[in-house]
Amino acid sequence: MKCLIFFVFLNLTTILARAEGGFLFVTFHDETSPLSEQIYFAISQDGYNWQALNDDRPVLVSNVGERAVRDAYILRSHDGSHFYILATDLSFFHNQNWHRNTHQGSKSIVVWDSSDLIHWSNARLVPVAPRDAGCAWAPEAIWDDETHDYLVFWASTTGSDNFVRQRIWACHTSDFATFGIPFIYMQKTQDLIDADIVRSSGKYYRFSKDDTHKAISMEVSDKLSGPWENVPTFSLAQLAGYEAPECFQISPATTNKPATWCLLLDHYGNHSGYAPFVASDLATGRFIPGTGFHFPYPFRHGAVLPVSDQELILLKTAFKGKS
Repeated sequence: MKCLIFFVFLNLTTILARAEGGFLFVTFHDETSPLSEQIYFAISQDGYNWQALNDDRPVLVSNVGERAVRDAYILRSHDGSHFYILATDLSFFHNQNWHRNTHQGSKSIVVWDSSDLIHWSNARLVPVAPRDAGCAWAPEAIWDDETHDYLVFWASTTGSDNFVRQRIWACHTSDFATFGIPFIYMQKTQDLIDADIVRSSGKYYRFSKDDTHKAISMEVSDKLSGPWENVPTFSLAQLAGYEAPECFQISPATTNKPATWCLLLDHYGNHSGYAPFVASDLATGRFIPGTGFHFPYPFRHGAVLPVSDQELILLKTAFKGKS
């Protein structure tokens, strides 16, 4: 019983520390050089003001596959012992042909893991997409309470339908080393890319981009396996020129103040990087343009990880910050 009490207390204090700590952003710069399509880190204590790490140089450089990465995603393992970064295996700098990239691109994703956010494994190339896939873009992962492992999902075209559209494919893994058989997770009559899923108050909220009509959608479900329903009050459904949705909670609700949620959308239409939108009630999907945000450079398709005070200090010390 004492061990159980200690375990519960430990997890509670960890959660509180994350809430009081800050955030780590993983992203890439652009397509102007081989090093600009790699993994960059930035940190923030409040979710609004961001500071580049490592003197604005890449923290991780891929030496596998196409030797460049985009669309990075980072998550903490379910037991809290490890961190994983997943990324698209793609160099647009070397392959500036989208037909090639969607028809003969990499079927793999690039994976790194770490126990402390500072020391990372070597990059490993993991084939996840079906054999006839033309690409494997924007991988993300989330713990699945139904299957007790991780659901990994990404966008792929496939030769079976002559690469006519992008779908969101998925597979399961327990360790990010061995991956299950891929299956279609999301599909529409048009191209679908850039899925992001967050959990709040026992429900899952899923954002994705319709790449034909260039619109972002928001759905809700009690389970990752669905069924999913559109959120009819989602206020950003008519925006054009945005992609790569990334949703995270800046601050939890208190007795005197509602929660603050941020939805970042990459404004690729004008090459300005992520634009922030905020909401006080995620379930309604009513987001408004965010104010008071500062990014040291235009962040591109990436992800945000809540971190503790200690992790924030370690990151800043190990990689040296730059405003």
